Amino acid sequence: MPSPTQVVSLLKSQNVRHVRLYDADRAMLLALANTGIEVAVSVPNELLLGIGQSNATAANWVARNVIAHVPDTNITAIAVGSEVLTTLPNAAPVLVSALKFIHSALVASNLDGRIKVSTPHSSSIILDSFPPSQAFFNRSWDPVMAPLLKFLQSTGSYLMLNVYPYYDYMQSDGVIPLDYALFRSLPPNKEAVDANTLLHYTNVFDAIVDAAYFSMSYLNITNVPIVVTESGWPSKGDSSEPDATAENANTYNSNLIKHVINNTGTPKHPGIAVSTYIYELYNEDLRPGPASEQNWGLFDANGLPVYVLDLTGAGTVFANDTTNRTFCVAKEGADVKMLQAALDWACGPGKVDCSPLLQGQPCYEPDNVVSHSAYAFDAYFQQTGRSVGTCDFKGVATITTTDPSHGSCVFPGSFRKNGTVTNGTSLAPSSNDTSSACPPRYFCGSGSLTTSVIIGACVFLMTAVFL
Repeated sequence: MPSPTQVVSLLKSQNVRHVRLYDADRAMLLALANTGIEVAVSVPNELLLGIGQSNATAANWVARNVIAHVPDTNITAIAVGSEVLTTLPNAAPVLVSALKFIHSALVASNLDGRIKVSTPHSSSIILDSFPPSQAFFNRSWDPVMAPLLKFLQSTGSYLMLNVYPYYDYMQSDGVIPLDYALFRSLPPNKEAVDANTLLHYTNVFDAIVDAAYFSMSYLNITNVPIVVTESGWPSKGDSSEPDATAENANTYNSNLIKHVINNTGTPKHPGIAVSTYIYELYNEDLRPGPASEQNWGLFDANGLPVYVLDLTGAGTVFANDTTNRTFCVAKEGADVKMLQAALDWACGPGKVDCSPLLQGQPCYEPDNVVSHSAYAFDAYFQQTGRSVGTCDFKGVATITTTDPSHGSCVFPGSFRKNGTVTNGTSLAPSSNDTSSACPPRYFCGSGSLTTSVIIGACVFLMTAVFL
């Protein structure tokens, strides 16, 4: 998968201004330094028990993963664990202590004013989410949720919530219409009405968010905002998942982005955008489970977009339409001898026309193996129709959307005309690199046209964008 510098290049090219890491990977934090991108780091679940039982352990973690990187890296939030109540219930008794210990370490370093502390929850902690006005958190978690919400309130933080209308739709046995889950327009008589408040709900997303707001109010908390830390739709599924399609994924994510950046808000809080992370940046080909689990990404493992987001009327939030301008070049730091062997193969058995690399020809300069192999790799990649596996060359080549043409040397895949080069960004290695399997990534938004991304701990398979 992409190196940290390649990931940051992608974030910058897409004007992503917020990113969440699923851990606090040092290489990623260093790559994000001096970019201005706001970063949320995470305490992995496996560290939660230790941090929740020891102030010193928490202070150590903050010193190593936060203080060591600020202010160069703009860390603005810490997510302590992930869906702890539903996936790691044995750690629930120390969850609030973990948040408090992490926050105390920030206070000691005078960083509590700029870095918020919270923990992401599954929306399944909300019982009876419709009508929203009657929703409440699972009462068995009241001993955790009540002090947790008071902590968020006292520190000016926010409730982190993962919202997946796809799963609500799939588990409803036909009760929830597909259009209602996808933000599609509904006639007034098809809208869901909360009989207690007479509020009309046109989509599942808003109903779940408002259910969380009402659930907090039953615990006497009314001024803690919500940030949706995960939301999305899979682009492919198996035979039991017929609605996991690229069309539906495009519809959901495009409509979600527009819903957020237009400051639509929810029926309970109209005009107040719900900042949301879209799950996820890359597909995860090795993720276990049904086919949908591997196909939540906006990009495939080769760095090409799975679909092009339809953002008409919402501005360009994520310009992932790179399908027709991808190139194959030498991978940064590749072994020179392996590059030379690959160059020789491309210009020989690979049947690439390497005459532009001869002395006196447009692509001779710079006269080095990196430059020459980049041209030969791209020529082979383009002549094979950019098919899967044709930009690998035993691991020394990588896909990029940055046009490598220079001077009078125009690469085969270039759209360059009249001296103009289309700019892009380096994405990912060849699709036949399946060495990594980990969590996903998102988009997120808070009413502006800058975007945010979440990057996961496992070799950066996970990214989310903050709208």
